[in-house]
Amino acid sequence: MSHNASTPVAPQADFVLRGRNPDVLTCIANLSNDEVFTPPEFANRMLDTLAEAWAKDHGGKSPWADPTVRFLDPCTKSGVFLREITRRLTDGLANKMPDLQQRVNHILTQQVYGIGITQLTSLLARRSLYCSKHAKGKHSIAKGFASDAGNVWFERTEHTWRDGSCKHCGASKKALDRGRDRESHAYAFIHTDNIKARVAKLFGDDMQFDVIIGNPPYQLNDGGYGTSAAPIYQKFVEQAIALEPRYLSMVIPSRWFAGGKGLDEFREQMLADDHIRAIHDYLSAADVFPGVGLKGGVCFFLRERDTQGDCEVLTHFKDWPVSVATRPLLEADADVFIRFNEGLSILKKVIAVETGTEKSLVLPNGSKFDELVSSLRPFGLRTFFRGAENKRRGDVAVHQNGGIGYIARSEIATGENLIDAWKIYIGRAAPGTGNRDTYPHRILSTPFIGEPGSICSETYLCIGPFASKVEAESALSYLTCRLTRLLILLHKPSQDTTRKVYTFVPTQTWDRAWTDAELYAKYGLSASEIEFVEKIVRPMDLTSDLLGDVTVDDDSDDE
Repeated sequence: MSHNASTPVAPQADFVLRGRNPDVLTCIANLSNDEVFTPPEFANRMLDTLAEAWAKDHGGKSPWADPTVRFLDPCTKSGVFLREITRRLTDGLANKMPDLQQRVNHILTQQVYGIGITQLTSLLARRSLYCSKHAKGKHSIAKGFASDAGNVWFERTEHTWRDGSCKHCGASKKALDRGRDRESHAYAFIHTDNIKARVAKLFGDDMQFDVIIGNPPYQLNDGGYGTSAAPIYQKFVEQAIALEPRYLSMVIPSRWFAGGKGLDEFREQMLADDHIRAIHDYLSAADVFPGVGLKGGVCFFLRERDTQGDCEVLTHFKDWPVSVATRPLLEADADVFIRFNEGLSILKKVIAVETGTEKSLVLPNGSKFDELVSSLRPFGLRTFFRGAENKRRGDVAVHQNGGIGYIARSEIATGENLIDAWKIYIGRAAPGTGNRDTYPHRILSTPFIGEPGSICSETYLCIGPFASKVEAESALSYLTCRLTRLLILLHKPSQDTTRKVYTFVPTQTWDRAWTDAELYAKYGLSASEIEFVEKIVRPMDLTSDLLGDVTVDDDSDDE
């Protein structure tokens, strides 16, 4: 189509902003890699959630039409958040700034900022954002930068070593003190005692970000046994909150819901924060990060500085309908986030029957199944313990990793009250599903009866004591019920099934073989609630290989 002399011609720039097919950042996000890159589609899902909240709080206005809003990604890798924000601002500001070059210059120099986590990712982010690794280079779409870095900052930062670990991130000096020719992984955003001062030094004294958004690194090797790693994503969240942005959104592992290694204080702070207005919970991390195995799933949250109230909780899993509920993050008397909206409804029914009230999630004394569950090492024997192959006079049998051994009774230092009682043994670790979360799954390894005169190593927990074989068999049947294992799942953040994951499980009378039908009737579950239980929890076959589904990480952080 040609234009005549009277037809206005739109201002032109020497570049075009458009989508790419295939999008290189989509390709990068699909790589199997130690760095978890955010797919553009998911970054846009987070930005949509932000925009909806902004419009709700600002009379329907769009953040993309406001030339004063400042955005920060403090953990930029591919630059996908910065790129997608820029694309949206480029469209949203078209009426206020008709000249495309002027508009892009304003956005890139005044509105969009990033902190690279490594030198390589900072270069990648600049290419994504400026179409050049040099912000002031001849190929850069931005005009007016005084430095090659532009607004995507990176400088090598060092750890502060104290007693063999970094005081800021907890990283192992042995693992990461590797010289200046290797990446330090000392992320600038969390390696400071004063984040406001650091941001002022990087971007100017008057810098106040309206929106902070990103996908932080999740963990660092802490020098522990095997593949032990300490979480660090919570430190990015804490630093971001300290900067007081109007809106904060980050995608992080969902394990913080129940705490655990290095996360208990963070969990308490998050669950008490009524500024967190939305949580999108993805039961399978593969639904967010293709090709990435991350047990326990991931979530992203939206925190609003200027509003408070209950949180909208949305649960996503493959093609299941999205579950939505608005509720407190922390229910009365609970110490964990109840992950499933439907699970919370079921739990409240169970507790109400046991307590006679709907005001608490605490089981009454004498009705707590966790009181029957041992701590780790119920008989003082580590996972690597191996008993004698042949039984001697006075020996007791030891259920250990790989089979049965024997040990003299005199060598047993603890758990004497359980030795000659009936009990149940159950693997400390649930059966694995590889690096993927699948449903329905079993929740627990297969339990089995422990006869009098037997003990176990740390590979197992011990449940009991029971007065007779009949009682032990009754409790065993109860553990196979789907409803029982759902209640366990509601307090279970990982494969470890320590005593505390039984917090929501009530005791029963140990005089019968329990079935789900009896439990559903006792607690008044609806047809839809029963359907949910059976969609989440797989039937358990007690005849399965008892030893084949038990694996234990000797570096567990649980009690």
